[in-house]
Amino acid sequence: MPQVPRIAYLIEPRFPGGTSSAVAAELRAVEPLVRPVVHDARSAMFPDRPPARALADALSDLALPLRDGNGPVSADMVVVHNPAFLKFQTGLGQPIYCRDLVVVTHENFLRPGNVEAFDIGKCLEALDRASLSLNKWLAPVSPSNRETVAGWLATAKPAMRWRLAPSDWFNVIDHPRMRPKSDPRDRRGRLSRPGWEKFPAPADLDLCFPATAEANVILGADHLLKAGIARPHWRLLPFGTLPVASFFDEIDFLVHFTAPGWRESFGRVLAEGIAAGKVVLSDPETAANFGGAVIGCQPGQVDALIGHYVAEPAAYSDQVLRAQTLLERYSPAAFRRMLTSFRAPERRMAA
Repeated sequence: MPQVPRIAYLIEPRFPGGTSSAVAAELRAVEPLVRPVVHDARSAMFPDRPPARALADALSDLALPLRDGNGPVSADMVVVHNPAFLKFQTGLGQPIYCRDLVVVTHENFLRPGNVEAFDIGKCLEALDRASLSLNKWLAPVSPSNRETVAGWLATAKPAMRWRLAPSDWFNVIDHPRMRPKSDPRDRRGRLSRPGWEKFPAPADLDLCFPATAEANVILGADHLLKAGIARPHWRLLPFGTLPVASFFDEIDFLVHFTAPGWRESFGRVLAEGIAAGKVVLSDPETAANFGGAVIGCQPGQVDALIGHYVAEPAAYSDQVLRAQTLLERYSPAAFRRMLTSFRAPERRMAA
């Protein structure tokens, strides 16, 4: 049986949305296997924001202190989530000593059109300079995310010592599985952190959330509200003003599209919608990460698809239950198996 490494996390705990929720769920999954040490990489990206609620709750529940960012970070494996937090500073500010440095790439390195998502080289160089490690891994969160990281690595300067991780560092989804409704209605919703890149054009929003729907709940609509983009049939709510469980209680269909220049690296909220017993629709590229658990379509096809599932409750139930079965690949047990065998491919090659 592979030996469990000593693990330390170096995280920016103030990320809103999916990054902090993913780290929180990961800590809960890892703690029964090995007790991690968690370090605060306080960054210039979020100078005045408190830690995200989901992450603060996980640290409290697990009695894991969040160590300040002044001392060295040392373990067999050091995990850094989302290197984008370094893009507004020149260095890390604390040394890292480990066998394996794992940088989890929550954001796609390349956006549609092969445009670099942020100054990736700068962020990775800061981690490279700060660390003394045998292996430096870039760990994608999904197959589509892996493609963008591999594409970026193929053109990175030769001095970069980063390698693509042997397996995906997937999100842990451990939400209770809710039964699908036996009488679904045309109640639609959308949830994401604020940001223009997270939203499609207003014309596509109109297709996804029309006046003919019984309900259209958009949580995380801060930018729409600020810009005065509203419709009488939309319920627009700022991010964090409605508990996620209450949001899912108000809808039967989760509809999630983004701006043309942005693509979800995984789409954690889509998995949460599946666990909540909803039929989930998104663009084909994002849906492909979920192997059929998410319905891939275009905004213009949403109305017909929802109409089908409202008219055929058995098909609605079948889609939800099948999708929930596919979520098992993201279970805490599956993550622990991945973690304990993380370096197995390297050992086989060395043999």
